[in-house]
Amino acid sequence: FMDSDPAASSLDEIKMAYPGFKVIATYRISHVLYKLGYKVHARYFSELAHSQTGIDIHPGAVIDYPFFIDHGTGTVIGQTSTIGKRVKIYQCVTLGAVSLSNAEKMRGVVRHPQVGDNVTIYAGASLLGPIKIGDNVTIGSNVFLLEDVPSNTRVVIGKPALVFSKK
Repeated sequence: FMDSDPAASSLDEIKMAYPGFKVIATYRISHVLYKLGYKVHARYFSELAHSQTGIDIHPGAVIDYPFFIDHGTGTVIGQTSTIGKRVKIYQCVTLGAVSLSNAEKMRGVVRHPQVGDNVTIYAGASLLGPIKIGDNVTIGSNVFLLEDVPSNTRVVIGKPALVFSKK
């Protein structure tokens, strides 16, 4: 967190005041419980963190180190997501599944994004389905993705036409 946020003044501040730190720490414990078969307990702890931070990380997701969530409110990381090393995610990012009509058939099937190493995903981006995001990728704000992104790529929405006029 100190390496990723210049506003952070100390480790104590990060531990006490950063929702991303709280939810990631809770995720790490919940993930271990989940892997050990204590799935209801894992979900309970992840939902406690979700209710306190507004950040929803399913304990079944696989998230490498280091991982950083800045602000984070509204961020959702689904059960079968994988996230590589040195990934940064901002607020209102969704790593989700596409709408399903038969959930029973999809149990145990990868249905969320697989994110590589050194990826930054900016505010409001939605990545849906079992897509692959390569290494060294930047995904801009409010991007809606349903397809794979190769390594060393930047995905952004084109500059909108802004109109300034006198009142």
